Amino acid sequence: MIPVAGERLPRRITQLLIGLVLFGIGIGLMLQSGMGVPPWDVLHQGLARRFGLTVGAWSIIVSVAVLLLWLPLRQPYGLGTLLNAIIIGVVIDLTGVVIPAAEVTGVAWSMMLGGVVLIGIASGLYIGANLGPGPRDGLMTGIARKGPSIRLTRAVIEITVLTLGWILGGTFGIGTIVFALAIGPLVQYFLPRWDISPHPSTDAWEHLDR
Repeated sequence: MIPVAGERLPRRITQLLIGLVLFGIGIGLMLQSGMGVPPWDVLHQGLARRFGLTVGAWSIIVSVAVLLLWLPLRQPYGLGTLLNAIIIGVVIDLTGVVIPAAEVTGVAWSMMLGGVVLIGIASGLYIGANLGPGPRDGLMTGIARKGPSIRLTRAVIEITVLTLGWILGGTFGIGTIVFALAIGPLVQYFLPRWDISPHPSTDAWEHLDR
């Protein structure tokens, strides 16, 4: 386990929590826009539509399942890993309760774009706290350490979950495409501003996606 220690620990924990909450709100906004969500959330949405429960509940369930896949990879986890698995899913559902679904095109676009930007900001915050990768981050980096490049690993995993989610009834739309194109530059912009470590990542986008 990655130790919960080091300099500026109170700030790092606070930054982690704020980042995870904002990440969940960003996903919730994209869901309520009805214009498409990130690949993993297409899967969560598809599972919710096919088998019941909420998108947030499935986010938590899938997070736990993904963490089990870490065992043979011997991937180190941290406080951020465990909180990521729970907080984001809870906040996704709370956002859906508080914010109604968009009924006007302009509102839908605003919610979708706002969600993508918020996820970019949130990613810089929670990744920059350096308290452990998210479950899906760790799966990709753990597999990549076995040989495949992280870009190839990420592409294969996300195409797979996106396809499965779409088959199950998840929403693949313009929001999914906007997210895929914008999230890398957004994280590369925000992460160095909140990275509490001696060596900020130069390829921050590779670590994104919970």
